[in-house]
Amino acid sequence: MTDAVRFNAGEAPEPVSTQAPFVYKPEVLAALLRHGVRPTAATSPGLVRTFVRDLYKFEIVRLKERLLRHEFPRAEYAGRVDQLRRQYPVLALLPDQFVE
Repeated sequence: MTDAVRFNAGEAPEPVSTQAPFVYKPEVLAALLRHGVRPTAATSPGLVRTFVRDLYKFEIVRLKERLLRHEFPRAEYAGRVDQLRRQYPVLALLPDQFVE
């Protein structure tokens, strides 16, 4: 198995397998599908996780913009962030944990 290291700004490097085909766990595929993400056997888990993380960050920015436009009270912000975070359980997994 060939391993590479992916560096993300401000994060520790994480090993990412670069050997295809990747067999994603059914529960991971179900969680990814909720966000419209359908990786193929050739899609690396590291790339998938990075995409989902970027989608989550985009949603956080949108939520902050809504707060600044006073669309909801500031007291609700932390709860809304937590609710959004819970919609992305795959981000609690390392890329190697996406596959069997």
